[in-house]
Amino acid sequence: MFKWILFTLLSLNLFALEVSLTGAKEDFTSYSTFHLKDNNPFLCQETKNDFNEITQIVCAFNKKPSTKIKELQNNFFKIQNKIQNKTFFLIITPYYKIKLYPMIFDMTKEVSVYQADVKLSKHWMIVGYKDKLPYIKKENKIDTSINFPFELSKDSLPYVGGLDIKGNPVYIKRIGDVSDYLKIKELYKEKKYDLCLELINDVMESYPNSLFNAELIYYKIRVYSKLKDNDNVIELSKEYLREHSSDENVPEVLALVARAYSLIGLNTDADYFFDRLFSEHEESEYTKWGYIYKGQMLEASGGISKALQFYEKALTDTKDIDVGATAAYRLAHYKISNANKEEASEYIMKIVKAKPSFFMNDLKTSMDMMYQFADASEYTTAAFIAKSIIDEIDKNHDEHERLLKDRGIWLSKTDDKKKALEALNDYIEKYKYGLFEEEIAVVKDELFFDTSEGNFSVKLEEYNNLIDEYVNNSIGNRAVYEKGKLLRDNEKYNEVLDFKDSILDLDEEIYVEVFDIVRDSAIGVMKLALKNRECQKVLDISNDYNITLSNKWDDGVYECSMMGGDYILSKKIASRNLKSNDLELRKKWLFRYIKVDFAIGNYSDVVDASKELKLLIVDEKDSKYKDVYRILFDTYQRLENSEKLLDSIIKIQNIFGVSYKDIERYIAVMSMGSDTKDDNIVIKYGEEIVKIQNRSKSYAQSPFVEFTLYQSYLNKEDLTKALDIIKSLDNIELDKNTRARQKYLLGSVLSKLWKDKEAQVAYRESIEADSESAWAKLATSAKDI
Repeated sequence: MFKWILFTLLSLNLFALEVSLTGAKEDFTSYSTFHLKDNNPFLCQETKNDFNEITQIVCAFNKKPSTKIKELQNNFFKIQNKIQNKTFFLIITPYYKIKLYPMIFDMTKEVSVYQADVKLSKHWMIVGYKDKLPYIKKENKIDTSINFPFELSKDSLPYVGGLDIKGNPVYIKRIGDVSDYLKIKELYKEKKYDLCLELINDVMESYPNSLFNAELIYYKIRVYSKLKDNDNVIELSKEYLREHSSDENVPEVLALVARAYSLIGLNTDADYFFDRLFSEHEESEYTKWGYIYKGQMLEASGGISKALQFYEKALTDTKDIDVGATAAYRLAHYKISNANKEEASEYIMKIVKAKPSFFMNDLKTSMDMMYQFADASEYTTAAFIAKSIIDEIDKNHDEHERLLKDRGIWLSKTDDKKKALEALNDYIEKYKYGLFEEEIAVVKDELFFDTSEGNFSVKLEEYNNLIDEYVNNSIGNRAVYEKGKLLRDNEKYNEVLDFKDSILDLDEEIYVEVFDIVRDSAIGVMKLALKNRECQKVLDISNDYNITLSNKWDDGVYECSMMGGDYILSKKIASRNLKSNDLELRKKWLFRYIKVDFAIGNYSDVVDASKELKLLIVDEKDSKYKDVYRILFDTYQRLENSEKLLDSIIKIQNIFGVSYKDIERYIAVMSMGSDTKDDNIVIKYGEEIVKIQNRSKSYAQSPFVEFTLYQSYLNKEDLTKALDIIKSLDNIELDKNTRARQKYLLGSVLSKLWKDKEAQVAYRESIEADSESAWAKLATSAKDI
């Protein structure tokens, strides 16, 4: 039979992977082969449909290419690629039929072959064809057959290897920067930043045209960031973002350069890169890091409330443990430093549950916080921090003995006496003649009285002894029954459920309260779970013990689900109460429904539901739900609806008066006026903010509000008011740069009022405040005029 073959070839090299796509004909019928080769074995796997036809082949690699790979295709294949969870995938989809073969034998070196069924291979071949598989005959394998190898001739032909188009051998020179690049990644992972930087510089000098140039600059930026060399981070990041704008590491670089600018005080430049990061890479985890860096910048510059919002956003949006732990840590540090111990404890417990080793990142700050919690009588939280640190250090650490002692003492002041006793015994075991031996002994003696007081412990111990001694005996059964009642009556509901099987095994004709003990305890656990906002536990108990949750549980379920961030459950509970015939209940649940929608960003639903609620409370002067107007304002702010924002703030003023609680809303309106160049709005609400701050003696919004008002007064040519507002900052503590700015602006307005002598004094004070600042230079120029 006349056969002819026509070959076309397309080859690519991806990292160590060689990809070859070939077209040919056999007996006038076209087919195509696709070869994949790598230095290391890799996985290729067929996907079949219900008719046993191969619909797709997927190959997976633990390395990824340094450059973006375009899709490939011919008449038989479509070859796509993607990166997921740091794994590089090639996806081959056939247009007709397809077959996968592992090429595990090198016919130039091996003399025998056999039918192989392997999962991993260094070389795979994929054949695409229309009807009949070319050259290869497929026979069904018999399960009882023996797979004998096929022996080739002992006389093997000479093997030359790859040839170029002229028939000369092809020599492939090993690329030296590959191994160096892998070493750089290893050094960075090991936190050997100086060695890493040195190697990067060597590689970039030795291989100026390296394929890894983008990665080398990227790692150099990361190293400089770790070394806190912010100037070099900024310089290299600009080059990287200009030359490699589509690289997958752009979000991280944006976060690092924004942070670098913020750390050197150039907040405007930092904001530019923060804005790019947040708008262009919203889904990236490095955007969540950006929220934290932005929060730190705002916190350092006095914008505490906005800083906390960014920390909260990072914590809420992230799926990364390190991001979440860092955000929770920042929030906890602020909350405990401002006497908000309950919220601070919640954030600390998030870290304890997710990544307790995180406290070692800044041991001094962690221990300072720990003692702050103890001073605030939050002993459980302090003990958890101590335990987290103890687990990461050994006995040779300077703080080990003191931490063991403190943890035991703190736990002794909580309800968990058993854990306290374990902690105290742990200290005694490790430090038999320790520095705090006497103090521990006293606490342990006190703990003994706590655990032995009253008849409960005596009875419980006796019941346990009887249960152990009289197994499957009437005395033992009675002890089980009485122990169950004792624990239930003392509200030890979880402990009852822990041995419920033993109780339910009892004869209910003799022990009539068997099911009541278990059911009462299950209800008790549900109540406790609601109290502790453990909503899922409530639902689990309801299902396990056939306890139906009635509407009376809805308040607790809603509150704990809101606190836990389970907004789907919150909305479900609220929704089913919206049609209540009780008008008061309907208003309550409508208000809660609005809060849920606001939390999850369903702002159109917030607006619609608010209209209904406002109609229901329109005639109620002191309605419990009038905060709906504040929620509505915040909604319009997020929707950037300026017109509705103004209407809402006017309504808020009419209902609540001028309240400190709304100061952020006044700031929002003033900022809107500033953005739209509406000086009337700026002045109206800026003056309200000044009144609020003066009345409360709290100046969290200063000097932002004063500087903004000053400019609007100047725009209105009201120089007297501009002078008064800028002069009011004399009594407010400012950093030296801001003070230099304030004094320069004071001098400027005094000059406009022809008060040159006073202006000269203000200019001099600007220079004295911060002689290196731009404001001091302006003051110097103005002073010399």
